[in-house]
Amino acid sequence: MPPSTMSQRAQEATTSGSKNLMWDVVNDPWCKSTNPNGFVNVGLAENMLMHDKLLEAINTKLELPSKWLTYNDGPSGSTRTKNAVSNFVNRHFHPINPVQPDQVLVTNGVSSAIEHLSWAFADSGEGMLLGRPYYGTFIPDISSRPETNVVPVGFQGCDPLSIEAVEKYEEALLEFQNRTGRKVRALMLCHPHNPLGRCYPREVLIQLMRLCQKYRMHLISDEIYALSTWENTVDHEGPSPVEFVSALSIPLTGIIDPELVHVLWGMSKDFGANGLRLGVIISQANRDLHAALKNPTLYSYPSAATEYLTSLVLEDHEFTDRYIQMNQRRLSESYAFVVQGLREHGIEHAPGCNAAFFLWVNLGKKYRELHSEEDLGTEVSDRVMQKLVEKKVFLASGPLFGSEDDGWFRIVFTHPQEHLEEALRRILDALRD
Repeated sequence: MPPSTMSQRAQEATTSGSKNLMWDVVNDPWCKSTNPNGFVNVGLAENMLMHDKLLEAINTKLELPSKWLTYNDGPSGSTRTKNAVSNFVNRHFHPINPVQPDQVLVTNGVSSAIEHLSWAFADSGEGMLLGRPYYGTFIPDISSRPETNVVPVGFQGCDPLSIEAVEKYEEALLEFQNRTGRKVRALMLCHPHNPLGRCYPREVLIQLMRLCQKYRMHLISDEIYALSTWENTVDHEGPSPVEFVSALSIPLTGIIDPELVHVLWGMSKDFGANGLRLGVIISQANRDLHAALKNPTLYSYPSAATEYLTSLVLEDHEFTDRYIQMNQRRLSESYAFVVQGLREHGIEHAPGCNAAFFLWVNLGKKYRELHSEEDLGTEVSDRVMQKLVEKKVFLASGPLFGSEDDGWFRIVFTHPQEHLEEALRRILDALRD
């Protein structure tokens, strides 16, 4: 199969084993006192650092209205939720044009939002660009039911978040269209980036917008980690961290038609609330999209309970400001703790992070150093993953994230220190074994 594209069926086959393992891990969590032989999970993108603060805020205000037990205002989101989201986004994302409630479509998570956009923008077999490495679940979100082809973009050593990377997107687009005779309809960004933990510079976003305008592609900016940015106090090499700039905050005149720009956000990351299952599509200038999704949102209907809890949180500006600030401080501290632990044992990580929950680490390189007498062949990712599972520590494997280089894994550092210490101990044991 040509490297510039991939069958969605093949991709699903490669990820199915990991997903089955992931749920085994979730159902057997490590606890020092009650389940010391369970899995230590640093592979699932959940933020455990602020659960106490969020629950405290919710539990002190919780008064269940009778509307909680109804169909609410319909499948695309209640009036109250849309107002709460638009006001929150206007306060924190600094949009050029304030987001209006009727420009917000609510879903039961950002995965549903991505699937909706894939269905709306592309016919079966058409393409959507996705830079490597990528968040692995983007593949089924984009391709499984909509049958859109993911067109992965390789960068051959250049920084995936750099100006130089923009031409790689165009090369992948042209290769796909020339070979298949089908159009590429959209470009998917995770901004801040998962798994690299960095933000796209403003000038790179603008150049990607220009590329989308040139080929009449939609730009989808998944900004689910937008407010999970923090100060990097330990990296002094590699790319300099840049501040988060929302696609909503860029003046589009002369760059791209506004109807081609769409932003996604949700409660699961910035508020550490994966279980609430609430995501939003913000499309400010494309009324046709809102009309097209009016019926399909029946299948991504958020629960009235989720909408009520979300509104309760987002409407409290004093709490959300305090929460975001505290979360960012804890993220910075937790990142520094794990980086220092990795450095003590000579494990390479990709530097320059200042966003999201991740460290991109080269466990394959360390494994080769510790087993230099063995003939390990050209790839060690699967071998390392096997050793990690044997030690009952779960990380996300680079191949499932489209990594161009062998041996890389994603560590989620948003856990209490005791959990991270146990994870690092088991990772080291796995590498030595």
